[in-house]
Amino acid sequence: MDSQDNVEILRLNLGDLDVVDALQPLFDQAVKPDAAEKFLRQDGHHLLVAFVQSLPVGFVSGVELTHPDKGTEMFLYELAVGDNFRRRGIGRKLVEALAALAHERGCYDLWVLTETENTAAIRTYQSAGGTDVGTSLMFEWRFA
Repeated sequence: MDSQDNVEILRLNLGDLDVVDALQPLFDQAVKPDAAEKFLRQDGHHLLVAFVQSLPVGFVSGVELTHPDKGTEMFLYELAVGDNFRRRGIGRKLVEALAALAHERGCYDLWVLTETENTAAIRTYQSAGGTDVGTSLMFEWRFA
């Protein structure tokens, strides 16, 4: 089945917590209901979901970040597509939808970090019009 033509992308809101729960297999960890509600409640936090025949098959999350000297940009926080729906353009469509939303909301750019060995993500971001801007390092502070 070629799902590209049958993909519907919807932006979730607070009334869609059941959809977030249905996306459970696509998240890295178990969905925390209070965190899901907090995410959807906050202006500038976006969860877009790809549906094929009413089945949620992928998502992209984005967070707007504003800085006094730069304005607002969109951070692509996470992208996931179910195993059976990969390599059909769904990830690209999700990224394009988030980019369109970022533009609509006045963001000056959209950005994402990925590992250099994540070839599937790199192909997806390039196919959606993203540009590799070079090597970056990421530092992390973990708080239990």
